[in-house]
Amino acid sequence: MTFPSYFEAFDARQMLEDYPIGDAFVARYTAMSRDELRSLQNQRFLRLMKRGWQIPFYRRLWSAKGIEPGDIRSLEDIVKLPVYDKSDLMKSIAEHPPYGDFAGVGGAERSPVIFHTTSGTTGRPQALLFGPKGREVTNLLVGRMYRWQGLKPEDVVQSVYGHGMINGGHYIREAVTHFTNSIFLSAGTGIETRSANQVALMADFNVSVLVGFIDYIRKLAEVARAEGVLDKINIRMICGHLGTEDRSGVEQAWNGAKAFDWYGVGDTGSIAGEGPERDGLYVWEDAQYLELLDVDTGVPVGRGEVGDMVVTTLFKDDIAPCIRFNTHDITHELTGTNQTGMVFSRIAGFKGRSDNMVKLRGINVFPHAIGALIENRSDLTGEYVCRLTRDPGTMRDDMVVVLESRGNTDAEQLAGVLRQGLGVEVLIKLVGAGETASLTQIDVRQKPIRLIDERKS
Repeated sequence: MTFPSYFEAFDARQMLEDYPIGDAFVARYTAMSRDELRSLQNQRFLRLMKRGWQIPFYRRLWSAKGIEPGDIRSLEDIVKLPVYDKSDLMKSIAEHPPYGDFAGVGGAERSPVIFHTTSGTTGRPQALLFGPKGREVTNLLVGRMYRWQGLKPEDVVQSVYGHGMINGGHYIREAVTHFTNSIFLSAGTGIETRSANQVALMADFNVSVLVGFIDYIRKLAEVARAEGVLDKINIRMICGHLGTEDRSGVEQAWNGAKAFDWYGVGDTGSIAGEGPERDGLYVWEDAQYLELLDVDTGVPVGRGEVGDMVVTTLFKDDIAPCIRFNTHDITHELTGTNQTGMVFSRIAGFKGRSDNMVKLRGINVFPHAIGALIENRSDLTGEYVCRLTRDPGTMRDDMVVVLESRGNTDAEQLAGVLRQGLGVEVLIKLVGAGETASLTQIDVRQKPIRLIDERKS
C-alpha cells in the first residue's frame, strides 16, 4: 500500500518560508505594516474557512446559525461566526466517539495523525489531533519564540512539562529538537522524574535553561538548595507560564536567571510570548488571530479592557481546524508602541479564567490573582490554594486562602493585603512550607490546583 509518510504530507521548505524563524522572523515582521499583516491574515483565514466547511462539526455549528459558505468573504466577517469552547468539543466526542467529528480525520487515504490529550485541568481530558503541517507549525512557533527570547545552540534545556498522553511535554520536546540546536532533557513532572533527581540532572548535564510551569520550577530551586546542589547549577533562562505568578521570586530563587512568559492552549499551540525586552506578550499574528470578547455579552472589548481570549488558528487547515475557539482565559491588549519594532500586537498575559471566576459577595474574584498579591514576600513560599465554603445556616459563601509560610507571617496584615487587592474580604490560613502540596498536587499535575469548591448545592 502506498501512502504519504509524515514528512511527505507537507512541504517543510514552504512552511519555513511562510513562518520564518531566527533572523528571518525578526526581519520580516519588523518591516511589515499592519495593513500588510492584515492582508496576510485574511488570505490564510479564507483558506482555513474552506477547510472548515469540510468538517462536520463546523457545518453543524454554522448552519445552525443560518450561515452559508458565501456569507464569510473576509476576515471582517469572522464576527458572524459563533464561538465554541471545550464543552462543545466534549459533546462532539460524546456523540461521535472516540475522537469527535471536529478533526476531519479521513479513512485509509488520510495523512498521518498525531494524537494527544489535554491535561484535564478543567475536567475530563480532551482529544487533541494534529496533521503534520499543523503539528510542525505548532512546534515552530515555540522554537521561534525561544530563539527570539535568547535560546542559543550551546544551551542545555530541561523541560518539566508532563508527558504520557498529555500534549505539552511532547510538543515542547519537538519544538526544541526540530527548531533549535540546543540539547534537550525531557525530565517531565515530579512524578515522572523525582524532584531530587531533577536537580541532579541539572547539575550533572550543565542545564542552562528551564522550561515548564513556574510553580514547579520555583519549587525545584528549594529542592536544589535542600540537596546542596543549587550552587552547582547555572540556570540563565527560564521560559514558563508566569501569569500572575512572581517573576522576580523565581528569578531570585535561581540566582538571577531571566524569566520569560508565554501563553498557549492545547488546541492552538503557542498564541503569544514575550520578546527579548519582556514588555508584554506578542501575539503571533501571522499564525493566530486573537479576539478579546466581553465575558458576558460576547462583543469585542476596547483596547485595554479585559476579555475572553477567542482564538482562530490560521495555519491548522489540515486536521482539527480551530476557528473562534473560546479559551475562557482572560487578558487585555497593551497600548502604546513596543521597543522591538515588531508589527504584532501585545497582550498582558494570562489573568485568570472566566469560567473559574468566583462571585464572592458581589465581587468577581480570580484565584490566580493571588499569586501577584503575595509576590516578593520572603515570609511566604508563593504556594497557595483557595477553598470555597458555604455556611449551611446563613448560605454565606467564604473563601479560605491557604498559604505556605516560612514563619513570622502577620496573618492580619496579609488578610488586609488580599482584601485590598481582591476587593473583598477572604479568610487566611497559614501552613508550613510544602503543606499545600497535597491539595494543589503540584508534584503530579502540569498545572497545580488553585481553587477547591467545597460548597454543597
